Amino acid sequence: MSVLLTTTDSVEGRSITRYLGIVSGESVMGTNLFRDFFASIRDVIGGRSGGYENALREAKDTALAEMAEQARAMGATAVVGIDLDYQVIGGDSKTMLLVAVNGTAVVLA
Repeated sequence: MSVLLTTTDSVEGRSITRYLGIVSGESVMGTNLFRDFFASIRDVIGGRSGGYENALREAKDTALAEMAEQARAMGATAVVGIDLDYQVIGGDSKTMLLVAVNGTAVVLA
């Protein structure tokens, strides 16, 4: 059974029958020397940093999957009001990307 994930506080055409509580997921991804080096070049010449974009996407997907699994274990059919937060942790040589998500696990009619 999949859990519906939405940033809205309701699901159109469905009513919430039970609120089960707050659920969350976190993902911390390390960056690497080559990705950092090429990102710094792109900072100078412009353009997108595919390595960082892929790392952020992977971290977001992991955090959302963790949150959905927590909701599923509670018996939820959806998570509403999802908030995504992105942070950079660390210094010059040990940069880490943190994605934290949270929302409210609910049962839909």
